[in-house]
Amino acid sequence: MQLPSLDDIRASRVADMAACRTLLRDGSRTFYAASFLLPREVREPASALYAFCRLADDAIDVDGGRLGAIDELRRRLDRAYRGEPGDDPIDRAFALTVASFAMPRELPEALIEGLAWDAQGRRYEDLTHLTDYAARVAGTVGAMMAVIMRVREPRLISRATDLGIAMQLSNIARDVGEDARAGRLYIPGNWMREAGIDPDGWLARPVFTPALGSIIERLLAAADALYARSETGIAGLPRACRPGIRAARLLYAEIGNEVRRRDMDSISQRAVVPTSRKLPMLARAAFALPGEPLPDRAPCLAEARFLADAVAASPRPSAPEVALRWWDLHGRAIWVIDLFDRLQRRAEAERDAQLTNYDLAAGRAQVRS
Repeated sequence: MQLPSLDDIRASRVADMAACRTLLRDGSRTFYAASFLLPREVREPASALYAFCRLADDAIDVDGGRLGAIDELRRRLDRAYRGEPGDDPIDRAFALTVASFAMPRELPEALIEGLAWDAQGRRYEDLTHLTDYAARVAGTVGAMMAVIMRVREPRLISRATDLGIAMQLSNIARDVGEDARAGRLYIPGNWMREAGIDPDGWLARPVFTPALGSIIERLLAAADALYARSETGIAGLPRACRPGIRAARLLYAEIGNEVRRRDMDSISQRAVVPTSRKLPMLARAAFALPGEPLPDRAPCLAEARFLADAVAASPRPSAPEVALRWWDLHGRAIWVIDLFDRLQRRAEAERDAQLTNYDLAAGRAQVRS
């Protein structure tokens, strides 16, 4: 049997990464945007990581496989860690990433555990239990991103998990109505009862009320506190990585700000941050001055401590560390801002074309009548 050439291997890896980026462009647009501010040596493995997480999430939410899908995800994870990924570009890219960075297996295993809770339809009685869930489905991603950036210090892993959990709380606040219509409820049950809302009765008929709005505000306040804690962690990252992670932090926090602009009503509508507002945030992240390091006295969240412990106990990768380039940062920033401007113009052109087609169809209908 003829072995593949080095060129064939390189071409396969390029194709696998392109598949990961395509999946993120269509399904994880906030990360996709922020990732352009990361150096390539971080952006590519991060894309493989996020693509695997996206694939895992879709297996539960979109494909509807539920517990059977969880078993399949665990088999795929096992094959990735054995270095024998399935014949799928995302599995291959993910397997290469976990091997290259000595990714502690406890991190993706905890992610799949959180997805299993989704498959079981688990609800959360209080913020502590909700944080347990968010630590698994999103704090794990923050910790894995830190490992990809060659960061393993427990304090910085803790801040990375803070950021991931904050992002998940923002998503929950945005998707209250969408989740309810799918039969899911993430809002702490004790918060609902304190506001005079019966969780079961509300889930059967999800409507927005001022009382529910106050609960969503509490959830956003909890996210904001964690975003603030994450700032010291971002400041401790390699310089070349800070703009991309800060961009993600700003973009996700803006989801909560958009919910507030809609008077907390995430039942009858879904908050979407327009591109015109994303552009200045990307510029702010790209051109922010380093500043003085902030004091960091916040302990690790108890619910996420097992993630920091897993990283601390794991061996470091044997390969030499790659120097992260920062001198082309401004060029990347200008490029990604221009990209968003072009995407916005294309979206406007598509919308105008749709309106034109609608007008033409209406005109033809009138003629026929």
